[in-house]
Amino acid sequence: MAISFGGINTGLPPNLVDQLIDAERLPIKTLEAKKTKIESKLKHVNDLEEKIRGIGGSLKELAGTKGFTDMKVFSGDPNIVSGAADPNIVRNGSWNIEVMQLANKASAITNGFPDKDTAEIGVGYFSFETPSGTKEVYIDGENNTLEKAAAKINNSGLGLQATVIKDSTEKDAPWRLMISGVSVGEGNEVKYPTLYFLDGDQDIYFDKQRDAQNGKIKLDGFEIEVDKNKLDDLIPGVSLDIKQAAPGKEINISVGEDTQIVGGKIKSFVEAMNNVLSYIQSQSRLTEKSDTSGNLMGDGIIRRLQNDIRNLIQSPQYSVKGNIKSLNQLGIQFNRAGTLDFNEENFNKILTGQVDDVRAFFVGDGYGTGFIDAIKGFVDRTVSNAFSPIANKRSGLQQEIRTADQKIENLERNLQIKEKNLRRKFANLEETMSKLKTQGDQMAARLGGGGAGALNLGGASMTST
Repeated sequence: MAISFGGINTGLPPNLVDQLIDAERLPIKTLEAKKTKIESKLKHVNDLEEKIRGIGGSLKELAGTKGFTDMKVFSGDPNIVSGAADPNIVRNGSWNIEVMQLANKASAITNGFPDKDTAEIGVGYFSFETPSGTKEVYIDGENNTLEKAAAKINNSGLGLQATVIKDSTEKDAPWRLMISGVSVGEGNEVKYPTLYFLDGDQDIYFDKQRDAQNGKIKLDGFEIEVDKNKLDDLIPGVSLDIKQAAPGKEINISVGEDTQIVGGKIKSFVEAMNNVLSYIQSQSRLTEKSDTSGNLMGDGIIRRLQNDIRNLIQSPQYSVKGNIKSLNQLGIQFNRAGTLDFNEENFNKILTGQVDDVRAFFVGDGYGTGFIDAIKGFVDRTVSNAFSPIANKRSGLQQEIRTADQKIENLERNLQIKEKNLRRKFANLEETMSKLKTQGDQMAARLGGGGAGALNLGGASMTST
């Protein structure tokens, strides 16, 4: 008689327990898939919150005290006169300026030398009569070339600057030392007396000199003398940069609202609003590949935001004075795609002609609140408090995720117990079948090892001959 079993004593597949556990894990996998979709919805809610907050951020500068005080100086010829405005002081206005003479600094230039690095000027002194007294720069035998002498003057701290220049009108001696004061105007006059140098390759002397002088301009026809070329006190709140003289030519200087900067702020607001509108539309767009279970399609928060934003954009601001009551008067309106168009050119024209009305519409006029306050209210209601729609939606999704995690944890714990029990039962069965096999082998041995009869024992067979 012989007894035979499968690959193991029980004759069962060796990974049967794993197969059973995998089958039992199907509810867990379903929960995990559901949790992934909830997490995807939560990400969309967080992204939506960030974009809504961006709307308020885009108008932050415009809402401040300087939001509509971005003033600019306009010049009829910026190559002659340009300027900048201090928005805290400046007022709108227009002036005509004629630059008759620039303010100049005192300067002098030496005779020429054949080389700037090897020709020696000798040992001695540069002596200068300055507004603060006589100043001298000593040149020793180690620093008596033009380049080294210039460096000594520049490092002297006397308010002078020295430059070695090349003047090709003298081919044999083109290198000259030019020395000038740092500041312009007669109050910064520097006198250049005879120089005191000995033992040079050739004599050094000042070949040409120019005295410091004040500038002369005409402001609306009145001649004014100025001691500098950057004028901060000629027109209140305006810093003028006088660049070159142009006698006989009047340059119009005007101060007005910098429409490009203000228009840029409004453009940033429209872009921030379109980020929200486009994101909402992406959540509502249905295609063959759309998975609505993982986005906010059909969710009440989407419908609410769409209605709130449309009302916000289209509702007039009746409480403010002035002729501007709504965004569409400023070139901002909905298009067919459901986003906003901004006609910047139209906005700039209106801003130029009706700056007070535009300012009142956006920031209020002291009697009624403006559009920016309406934006702030929308952002606060939507995302900034614990009971806002975004906060409630996020809280609900986070609770669903916590619930799913708890269920998954419980199922995993129960499954581990079940797996442990199954493996113990199959181990016991394996042990029992092993004993039966041993008994069968012993019986077969007593009966002479074979026969014609057969006895089936579960997964084993016993045969006698």
